[in-house]
Amino acid sequence: MVRYISLLRGVNVSGQKKIKMDVLGKLYGGLGLSCVQTYIQSGNVLFDCEENTVRLSEKIKEGIRKSFGFEVEVILRTKQEWQKIQGNTLFQNKDSTQIYVVFLARKPEMKRDLNKANKVKDAQEEFVISGREVYLFLPNGMGRTKLSNTFWENMLNVPATTRNWNTVRKLGELMEHIL
Repeated sequence: MVRYISLLRGVNVSGQKKIKMDVLGKLYGGLGLSCVQTYIQSGNVLFDCEENTVRLSEKIKEGIRKSFGFEVEVILRTKQEWQKIQGNTLFQNKDSTQIYVVFLARKPEMKRDLNKANKVKDAQEEFVISGREVYLFLPNGMGRTKLSNTFWENMLNVPATTRNWNTVRKLGELMEHIL
C-alpha cells in the first residue's frame, strides 16, 4: 500500500470549480482509495492505494469530471516524495511564511531559458527548480509576484499547482498520522 497526497489545481478559488471537501473525500473512497483525509478547501487529499501514479491520476480526474462536471489537474506525490520535498533546505534561513512550492505534473524539459524568470522576478525573490518542484522565496507574498502558478505553467509547459510552506508542512504531518 502506498500513501499519497493529491493536489487539485484551481478548485474553490474565487468561487470557481467548487468542491466541498467532505464530498470529495467520499468520491475518493468510492474510487477504492482508503484512509482518505482532506485538508483545507484547496483540494488537498491524503489516501492509501496500490495503483501506480499515472493510472491513479487519470482515475481521480475522471471521477471528478463525472461527479462535478468539470476537469481539474490532479498532481500526485507519494509519502517518500513528500518527505524529500519537506527535507529540502534551500530556504532554511528564510521566513517560512514567504516560502512556496509549485508542484509540477511532470518534470519539465530543462532546455527552457530561465532568463525570463530572472527578468520578471523582484530583486528579493528567489526560485529553484528541482525535479518536479519549483521552490519559491517570495518576501512580498504570492499575490504580488510575477512568478505565479500560471507563469510557471506557461514557461515550463507543465500543469502545476502551488502551496505555501505551512500547508506543505501540515500535509507532511497529516501524512505521518493518517488513519
